[in-house]
Amino acid sequence: MRQLILLLSLSAIGTIFYALLKVISLNRKIPGGIVKQSWRLLYYLIGLLGVGYLTMPLMPRLPESSRELIIAIIFLAGAIFILKVVKLFDKIIKDIGL
Repeated sequence: MRQLILLLSLSAIGTIFYALLKVISLNRKIPGGIVKQSWRLLYYLIGLLGVGYLTMPLMPRLPESSRELIIAIIFLAGAIFILKVVKLFDKIIKDIGL
C-alpha cells in the first residue's frame, strides 16, 4: 500500500509541474490585461500546489500539526485555483459573446 501511495504522489507531482510549465508557456502568449493577471495568479497557485504535493511523501515524518497545516494550505490553494479557472472561463465566454 505504501508503494501505491508513493506512486500516486509522484504521478501527482509530475502532473502538477507539467501543468505549471504549460501555464507559463501560455502566459507568454497572452497579451496584458485581466486575462494575463488571472494566468499569472494561476501559475502561482499551481506552483504552491506543486510545493504542497512535494511535501506529501514526507508527511509521515512531519508532526501532526504541521501535516494538518500543509494539507489545509493545499486544499485552500486548490479551491482558489478552481474558482479562478471558473471565473476566467466565465470572462472568456462573456468576451466572445456566448
